[in-house]
Amino acid sequence: MAYFTKDYLDFFIELAANNNKDWFDLNRKRYEYSVKKPFADFVQLFIDHLAKSHPSFKDLKASECIFRINRDIRFSKDKTPYKLMCSAVVAPNGKKSKSIHGVYFEFGPEEVRVYGGVYEIEKEDLFLVREGIAHNPEEFNALITDKEFVNVFGEVRGERNKIAPKEFKEEAEKQPYILNKQWYFFTKFDAELILQDHLMETLDHCFQVGLPLETFFNKFIQRP
Repeated sequence: MAYFTKDYLDFFIELAANNNKDWFDLNRKRYEYSVKKPFADFVQLFIDHLAKSHPSFKDLKASECIFRINRDIRFSKDKTPYKLMCSAVVAPNGKKSKSIHGVYFEFGPEEVRVYGGVYEIEKEDLFLVREGIAHNPEEFNALITDKEFVNVFGEVRGERNKIAPKEFKEEAEKQPYILNKQWYFFTKFDAELILQDHLMETLDHCFQVGLPLETFFNKFIQRP
């Protein structure tokens, strides 16, 4: 079954040209009916689907996972008040989880994006992940070069130190990913996927493909 109507996409296309409170207020009922509620319903269905095989998602609620459509404009030069997509992170503690630890996705009028991996962590955890990669180079390399992982996500991304920390200088010469400060991965699809029956199956496939690498990271750091 399809989870969204075409008006989901049309709403954001029109919002892009009218990104102001007056227009949004005039279209608020439309937003509630075509965007907010269908997205919340889909997120909860997806949570329930994952919970069948992953008990850590069992008590999770969509409201704990969905990000607000309002942009934080306090420190931004761009003062447009609304995001042009809906987004959520399905992780054991929703938005309170550290560093994704599940699957993050954005549904916009131009594309669907799906993310996983380690994005923001504390200095101590950064050291532990680097140490984990340094001590398990063959396992890590096998995970990031796995055929299906490469087919779906391409590669692991993230900012990288230009100079190797002294503790990892020798290992970093063999495995440059030790220099990373994040280890995240993402893929994208045409926005038309939002209107397709196989939307949930596609997100589930992304989650499953990224899971072995997520599990690898979880051996070294706690991501509640």
